Amino acid sequence: MTIVKWGWHSPQGKGICTLTQSLRTTSPLGQDLPQNHVWMVLYKLESAIDRHGSASATTGHLDAQLSATLSLIMSQCCKKIKDTVQKLALDHKDIHGSVSKVGKAIDRNFDTDVSGVGVEGVWDSHEKQQFLSEAVVEHLYRQGLLNVAEELCQESGICIDLSQKEPFLELNRILEALRMRNLRPALEWAMANRERLLALSSTLEFKLHRLYFISLLTGGVINQIEALEYAKNFQPFAQQHQRDIQVLMGSLVYLRHGIANSPYLHLLDSNQWADICDIFTRDACALLGLSVESPLSVSFSAGCLALPVLLNIKAVIEQRQCTGIWSQKDELPIEIELGKKCWYHSVFACPILRQQATESNPPMKLICGHVISRDALNKLINSGKLKCPYCPMEQAPADAKQIYF
Repeated sequence: MTIVKWGWHSPQGKGICTLTQSLRTTSPLGQDLPQNHVWMVLYKLESAIDRHGSASATTGHLDAQLSATLSLIMSQCCKKIKDTVQKLALDHKDIHGSVSKVGKAIDRNFDTDVSGVGVEGVWDSHEKQQFLSEAVVEHLYRQGLLNVAEELCQESGICIDLSQKEPFLELNRILEALRMRNLRPALEWAMANRERLLALSSTLEFKLHRLYFISLLTGGVINQIEALEYAKNFQPFAQQHQRDIQVLMGSLVYLRHGIANSPYLHLLDSNQWADICDIFTRDACALLGLSVESPLSVSFSAGCLALPVLLNIKAVIEQRQCTGIWSQKDELPIEIELGKKCWYHSVFACPILRQQATESNPPMKLICGHVISRDALNKLINSGKLKCPYCPMEQAPADAKQIYF
């Protein structure tokens, strides 16, 4: 909707109103919220001009003209408003284009029906449902959602031993303190487990002492004596971290001027606090015999990567009417690359059949040293003899031995 209101009939006033009229015609009021606001400001500006013109009329100066200064100011204001409107319209166009693509990307990448690649009856047994509930509870403990985990235990009827809960409780307590930049709980834990951490070649305790020493340095000269006294904690690590300790002790020279104004500014990097949380989580999980990442989150991430590929394969199989190729029982029709983050152990794949070994089809070592799957071995038997597919060695099929990775 275009609203035009003329203030007066003087040459300057008419020029201003003509400009505002063209602006409103270009971008109507109410096109979107930012432009709506701009046009409201412009409307108020015209209203002020109207009131000024009315006041002039009541005082008998109907043909009074605006001064040159006021006319220039009004013209500049209108130009700025026009430029702002054009910029907002351009930005809105870019944002609208990006937002409109989101819906299309969701429709393209998210299939509402994923039952075609699932295996029916996986969670039908009570035992498997309990395994799933325990995995969810462990994930909640890892995230520090203790109340939610306890509620799930009650509703699902599973019982988690207190010895399984305590490590997660302590781990979350220390991590919460580290996020609050309180190093004391982590230092006490690291010193209590020093021998076990050294057996893992862990640098956790040294980095905790280093971070606490740096926190003393940020206090300036007041903490100089305390920092020197605390430096005695570096003694057990002098051999492995000599260079780092030298850097820390050298920074004491600049306490009077402030570490932030010295060549040791890198010691104040805030990313160290995030790094120490990651190091503590990794080493604590290693001591507790736990994986660094939650098994549930790893499984979920792997499923998100594999699901689009499986849906495409399923569609191709149905299109070509090759329904017998994929039985969906402990096997995949193709190998799916999940990235190095999901590499945990080696898996043997038969070089003959290009299939991964399973309990029913284990790897078999021939007397020549080559390894193939049991299914491949059975297919290579000819007249009671087996010839290695990689060398001229012949043997009896019974001489092959199952191997374990």
